Amino acid sequence: FKGGDTCEYLLSSGRFLGEKVWQPHSCMMHKYKNSEAKNCLIDKHIVFIGDSRIRQLFYSFIKLINPQVKEEKNKHGNIPFEDKSASIKVDFLWYPEVNGSMRQRIKSWTEGSMAKPHIIVAGAATWSIKIHNGSNEALTQYKINITSIAPLLEKLAKSSDVYWVLQDPVYEDMLSESRKMITNEKIDAYNEAAVRILNSSSRNSKAKVKVFSVSKLIAQETIMKSADGLHLPESSRYTNAMILMNVYCNKIMKPIDGSCCQPQPPLTLIQKLAFCFFTLSIIGYLIINLIHRNNFRKNKSCTDLESGEEKKPAVSTPNASTLEMLLHSFCKLGLIMTYFYLCDRANLFMKENKFYTHSSFFIPFIYILVLGVFYTENTKETKVLNREQTDEWKGWMQLVILIYHMSGASTFLPVYMHIRVLVAAYLFQTGYGHFSYFWIKGDFGVYRVCQVLFRLNFLVVVLCIVMDRPYQFYYFVPLVTVWFMIIYATLGIWPQIVQKKANGNCLWHFGVLLKLICLLTCIYFLSYSQGTFEKIFSFWPLSKCFELNGNVYEWWFRWKLDRYVVFHGMLFAFIYLALQKRQMISEGKGDPLFSNRVSNVLLFISIASFLTYSIWASSCRNKTECNELHPSVSVVQILAFILIRNIPGYVRSVYSSFFAWFGKISLELFICQYHIWLAADTKGILVLIPGYPVFNVLVSTFIFVCVAHEISQITNDLAQIVVPKDNSTLLKRLLCIAGFFSGLLLFSAMQDQSRH
Repeated sequence: FKGGDTCEYLLSSGRFLGEKVWQPHSCMMHKYKNSEAKNCLIDKHIVFIGDSRIRQLFYSFIKLINPQVKEEKNKHGNIPFEDKSASIKVDFLWYPEVNGSMRQRIKSWTEGSMAKPHIIVAGAATWSIKIHNGSNEALTQYKINITSIAPLLEKLAKSSDVYWVLQDPVYEDMLSESRKMITNEKIDAYNEAAVRILNSSSRNSKAKVKVFSVSKLIAQETIMKSADGLHLPESSRYTNAMILMNVYCNKIMKPIDGSCCQPQPPLTLIQKLAFCFFTLSIIGYLIINLIHRNNFRKNKSCTDLESGEEKKPAVSTPNASTLEMLLHSFCKLGLIMTYFYLCDRANLFMKENKFYTHSSFFIPFIYILVLGVFYTENTKETKVLNREQTDEWKGWMQLVILIYHMSGASTFLPVYMHIRVLVAAYLFQTGYGHFSYFWIKGDFGVYRVCQVLFRLNFLVVVLCIVMDRPYQFYYFVPLVTVWFMIIYATLGIWPQIVQKKANGNCLWHFGVLLKLICLLTCIYFLSYSQGTFEKIFSFWPLSKCFELNGNVYEWWFRWKLDRYVVFHGMLFAFIYLALQKRQMISEGKGDPLFSNRVSNVLLFISIASFLTYSIWASSCRNKTECNELHPSVSVVQILAFILIRNIPGYVRSVYSSFFAWFGKISLELFICQYHIWLAADTKGILVLIPGYPVFNVLVSTFIFVCVAHEISQITNDLAQIVVPKDNSTLLKRLLCIAGFFSGLLLFSAMQDQSRH
């Protein structure tokens, strides 16, 4: 790790991802929209001073504020621009040579009452080379002139952002006869002189003129696309303007996907308290461990010399072992959370933007499918959607979703639509699994509810505290939590109808169907009544859980996108369990699910439906329109997959242990990826090993999977302690948890007040 300021990297180094996407070294660059640019530059005055190349940069910059601006080419004069709505003034001042005139203009800003610009972008050299025919005398004069200007720029840099733009290389073969004397050798000499003089001046001053040298690297890759061999193509100018915007605006706007030039956020009060808690847990565990070791040495089994009997060591009490397990879990969790914080909050590790190519998604996708098929084993049971099969299903879906996020494949609509089906399939399993449990077991006790809620939410609550993120930020967990409570309420309210009761009287089945119809009606009503939905979740303290960026729109969007699929999962579970009870399906090992004729027809329909959906999803042209249809049609591919996977007996009798292993930790994988595999809250990629992309992915993936597995174990251990089966103890724990969240809300309110 080289350390240093990411602003320096942004201004001096980087590489192209593909043909047009610029990746700064070590940090992420945000793509500013017009509205964001205006918000950042409101009441600001920016000046571009120099030659025709600086004029090009000026036009690219103001187009980020107003894309409708028309460019006046070959105008050798000053050009003003003003956006009255945001009180932004951007001026281009025509000074093609570094000479006395430029010095006088810069000096006027340092003296007298003239208002200083907030940003100054300067640069010139090619005119000096051209006018003086590339003579050495001109270079000497250039050095003298820039030496006289440097102290003035340093003086301005104390109150303004000052950038000196180095000269881009030229494409000598395309230069006209009048410009043939502008060679890359001459340009390098002028750049070297400018850098040496400006750096020498900055060493004697606290303020610093920022050297904009990254444009040279961009030009080296793109100058051959220039129209005249001297001026950059429009895409390169746009990249330079966006870099300038990132350098100035990132520290003001603080975009999530713009890590360049952003300072490390200060620790909040809640983060400091969490740090103290984990530190005390580590110290407590070490003390208890030390005491146990000393006791073990004292009571170590030894043979009594007289009797020849062995003395057994003292057995620790259950309370002591519970306390030790609790501290041990928090000790490990504290170390893991430190790694989370270092990866995605401290400016310790590098971050890079995502860049999608078909190969970056499909090659890993094919690779993990081959691996999954390789690890094929026989299932312990051959029922439809048995535990091993559902773990396998969760596992391969989660791995595909991880590849989708890492590769940035959301920009490719066919892949996006298929990934939406995978997310819907998770929610389908939520409906299927919880309905099946309540229907078969009839267990509506508090213990069951608390166990599920704890396992779903523990990691997310810890991350909300440590990473200073709202609960809704980890959208999938709020989604499955709310749907679990809806399923519980639907089946738990009077009359409670379970399988045992329904077997005694078939009319109870109609009661369940009536409940499901009522649920569907409520979903339909809320999906077309955004105002009612937002009012429900805008009440305090629900609003603290479901607001993101000050409103619940994101929660509304996420809920609406898969609003019917949980209902579909519940209905499928009801129909399947009814058919199973009446022995209308065959689930023996190797047996088809139905008679051969029915199985073949259903299998054909399923394959046709599966392919039809894929063809439709691949032909999508508008994300908004396809998202509107998705809630109603996603169930087609889900049901088709279930039937294809379960109708043939030999397919139902095997599973992939590789996928099933990942399926058991799928929730932890989904949440952990936000901060220790991806970066900048999933907007970028974490870089532990710069310069070796494949090796970096291997190392970061290994750590990521190990951490997810460890957190799964910690959650299971803590669930046994925090959510005991004894009702009186459970009630005490629930009161403690209520107190914890009340304190959290209080501290959160204090934080919000201090921020405002």
